[in-house]
Amino acid sequence: MKTILSLALFLAISHYSSAQFGVSFHQSNLPFVGFNYQLGEKWLPELRVGVDNFLSETSLELAVNYIVKETDDVQVYTGLGGRVQSFDGLVIPVGLNIYPFEQKKLGCHIEMAGLVAYDDVAIRGSWGIRYRFLE
Repeated sequence: MKTILSLALFLAISHYSSAQFGVSFHQSNLPFVGFNYQLGEKWLPELRVGVDNFLSETSLELAVNYIVKETDDVQVYTGLGGRVQSFDGLVIPVGLNIYPFEQKKLGCHIEMAGLVAYDDVAIRGSWGIRYRFLE
């Protein structure tokens, strides 16, 4: 129920704000696909869905990332979020989005995230691609 409410809130905020939609794929031992809206200049909330597993074991994450530094080609971000289904608890990501091409739509990213469960802590490193649907 909390997941559904979080998803509804994310979609409502995204719908009523000026936003830029994007998708990403994160490769790691816990791979996932992300759907994000960049709100304004600094906020990058992302709904993440675990992949490469059975549907009954699919995890969901909602991370609200804040862009702490940005140049023409690079965004440095950190954030806070939650994770359910597999390794329930907090997610604390820190990462880089790199857009090396002229149009700044397709890029790559690297991220390190702390996963803080109720009884354990893990560090997840991931890398992948990101695409922004720029206007």
